[in-house]
Formats: sequence, C-alpha cells, structure tokens
Amino acid sequence: MMDDALPLAYRAGDGPVPAPMTLARTATGLHPVINATGVILNGALGRAPLSAAARAAVDLAAGTTDLELDLHTGRRDRRGRTALAALAAAVPAAAGVHVVNNNAAGLALAVAALAGRREVVVSRGELVETTDGFRLPELLVATGARMREVGTTNRTTLGDYADAIGPDTGLVLRVHTASYQVVGFTDSPAISDLAALCADFEVPLVGDCGSGLLHHEPLLAAEPDVTSWLGWGVGVVTTSGDKLLGGPQCGLLLGRADLIDRLRRHPMSRALRAGKLTLAALEATLRHPDSPVRQALRARPERLAARAETLAAWLRRAGIAASAVASRALVDGGTGATVDIHACGCRRGYATGVDQAAGRAACGARGYGCVGAELPSAAVALDAMIAAPLRHGEPAVLGRVEQGCCLLDLRTVPAELDPVLAAAVLAAATEAGAAVLTDAPTEPHGTAPSDTVATVGGSAGMGGSAGMGGSASMGGSAMAGGIPTVAGGSAVAGSIQAPGGAVAAADMVTVESLAIPPIAVADRRAL
Repeated sequence: MMDDALPLAYRAGDGPVPAPMTLARTATGLHPVINATGVILNGALGRAPLSAAARAAVDLAAGTTDLELDLHTGRRDRRGRTALAALAAAVPAAAGVHVVNNNAAGLALAVAALAGRREVVVSRGELVETTDGFRLPELLVATGARMREVGTTNRTTLGDYADAIGPDTGLVLRVHTASYQVVGFTDSPAISDLAALCADFEVPLVGDCGSGLLHHEPLLAAEPDVTSWLGWGVGVVTTSGDKLLGGPQCGLLLGRADLIDRLRRHPMSRALRAGKLTLAALEATLRHPDSPVRQALRARPERLAARAETLAAWLRRAGIAASAVASRALVDGGTGATVDIHACGCRRGYATGVDQAAGRAACGARGYGCVGAELPSAAVALDAMIAAPLRHGEPAVLGRVEQGCCLLDLRTVPAELDPVLAAAVLAAATEAGAAVLTDAPTEPHGTAPSDTVATVGGSAGMGGSAGMGGSASMGGSAMAGGIPTVAGGSAVAGSIQAPGGAVAAADMVTVESLAIPPIAVADRRAL
C-alpha cells in the first residue's frame, strides 16, 4: 500500500529518469499528469485514477469478450452480469443493482422511471448547482417530471414533506449537498424519519448519495454511505463510481429489487448504459478494492513526510531550491464537511495551481463553496516560477501555488512515481533557468540531521540554521550557505532571484517548535 511503501531507488548513474514514451502518447491528445495538487479526487484530472487491476481489466475488455454471452450454453446473457454480481456482493444491503454511465444519468433514470410526468418532492435547500454549471432542477425538468419544492433554503421539516405528498407524487428525492453547507438556523429531517414517512404514503424515496462511498469510512465520518442509507429505508440510492469508490466514471443504482427492476426495464436505460470498458474496470475495482484513492486516503503522514524530505534533499543536491513542508490535502470539492477557505483558497485555485487569492476571488463571485475533508500531508516546496514549466513537461506535473511557493503535495502522488517526479522537477528547473545544475547524485540520501523545517506565513523553507551562516534562507528572499531554499513569499534559486518582498515584521518564522523573528531584507538587489 502507498502508506507503507518506501520511495523506489533513483536510477544509478544518471539520476531519476522519466517514464518512456509509449504508443498511447502518440495515439491520443490526452497527456499524462502527475497529480501533486493534494486534491485526491481532482475533477480537472479525471477524478479517481484506476488501480492496476482495473487497468488490466480494461485492457482485457478492449478485445473480444463474453460481455453478453454465456459460454457454457452458447446463448445470450445479461450484459455485464459479472460486474453486477460484484456490486451486489460489495453491498449486501441492496436487493437490486444497476449501472449507468454516470451519477447524473442514474438520477435522471430513477426520476423518469419512478415519477414519469408526476411530481418529485424535493427540499429547496437541496436544489444544487455544481462547479461546472450543472443544475439539479434542470435535470429533473428534462425528464418530464414536475418539481414540488418544499421548505425553505435553510429549513425543511418532516411536516413540509407530509403536506406535499399526495396522489400526484411520483417520488420523494433526498440529495446530499456535498458542494456547500447551510449553517446556523437550519433543519432537515433524518433520513430514517423521511424513509418511514414515504413508506406510510407508499411513495418511493430516492437518495442521491453522490460520493461513491459504499460503506462507512471512519476517516470521513460526515460523509454519507450507500449501505447506511439503504439500512435507513431509502428505496433507491444513486452514487458515483469514480469518486471515493476509486473506479471508473459510472453511476451506481442500488436498492429495492422491484424499483431497480423498473429502472432497468425503462427505455432510457438503454441510452444510459455503461460500456464494456467501464463494466470491466468497475468489477476489478470492486473485487480488488485497494485502489489509488483508498491508498491516498490512508497514507500515513509520517511516511509522506519522509518521502518529502528525501525528495527535497535530492533536489537540493542537484542545485534546486527545495524544502520539505507540512501540508493539508483535500479529498474533493464535493466531499466532506470541513470548511477552511484560508487553507485552500478555493477549489479551482487549489486544483489547478492558480494562486489562491486570485482563485478565491473568482469563485467568490460565482458563489462556489470551498468544502472538503482535510487530511494532514507533506509537500515539497519550490519557487512558484517553476509551476508553469512543470505543467508543460512530459509527464506534466500539477501542483498548487500558495504564497509564492509551488507545493507538490505527495499524498496524491504514488510513492513509485517519486523518481519520475524528481526528473520532472529537474527538467522544469532547467527550462526555467531557475537552478545551477550539478551532477545528479547516483542514489537518494536522507535528510541531514541538521535539517529543520521552517514555516513562514503558511509556506516553508528548510535549512541547517535560522538563516545565518547555515544552509537556510528566510524572509522575502535570502540565500545562506550556498544552498538555495524556498521560504516565505518568494525564493532565490541558484543565481536567479525571484520577485517578491521582505517578510513583514509581524510575521514569525517557526523552526520546529521555536518562534523567532524573520530576517527582513531591506534591499533585495544587494543579494
């Protein structure tokens, strides 16, 4: 597993070497990307990366297979039966299961099949809009159903649902609002109570769980899971395959056998069905659940810190300003319930490497929330000027920019890619002219005992002393001991000075547990 794996040895003699070109590089316009943003489920990068088992299954399914054929009888059989069996085995609480091409399709199919042109009762506080502009009300109306909004933005009671349910009610819809929170004077009935109410009225309750979590996960205690919702009486639960499950993009529908059978037989089911590659990847993910997402979630912070220190030490010996720093990784913009706008800036900024202040302003104007479960992590801090060359590399590397530093968060980087990441940084630094390159070491070396981590206003630098006569630099821009390191709002790499200003006197530099005043640089041009 990722949290137990030590970084692979760097290539002897020539230093780390990037992955070789393959036929895929010339066959598609897609580019391989190392996700160092610290966002585990990064929508811009295709959300969940597939496991080795899932990739092998896709390769097998790309050929000719028995997708809809029973080889024992020679007769046609149910499409994707082995994937459906794996899904049913993974969630025993579901009497029926079905797979479509994404979660929105699953919700649309459920509304079309169970409500038709009748009413869908839904709380006003759950009429969500996603960051890419998808609006739930528009999807419901597109199916032909009529919305019956109940309650208010912040408060919807069980009585509101009871008053709205009538002869023309097709179903009641409950949506997990993962992308935002309403706090303060709020109210929403427990799912178990709403399920009991729907059972009394003999109206189906459909729940959009969304995150792909099939069972309760202690690390994400606030995140709802499919098994719990089914246990509380929800008739049909829809969720995503490419989020916390760690599989391919698809929509999973689980619930009562009679309701799932109605969905499967609806004409729209054919138009929304999943392809053979998706079914193969989903089955492999369910049967071999140790996916990259699961590994990233459970990676131990101390392992991540050790990797960051090793990688930063190697880069410094190669003449590149690099520091191992503490970081905070995020699960997803639509996952969890912890809000810290100062930590992540905004979802778009965090995910794409845009400076957090600019990203926060852009998202604030659109009303996007900044919701995400945080996990302690470790990163390698570089000068921000290297962010663009890293994105243009082969493979591309996507980090995040915060306070003049480009942070490469290792929670979202598999340990086996550390040598490739080092090679990408070396190449990007050469392109940017931001490093005095020396002969690469033949093997990685651990961080020297004298190395300590210094934090300046949220970013960090590393060195042997507090910036005087040692090998560390602090403040807006500084060099000491001949080895450049990143600290504060900017950094000096080799003989290239990056723009920025001195650290304000009010700021404090924390070296391990000691707080000392930062070094202010009056005239940066004198360096």
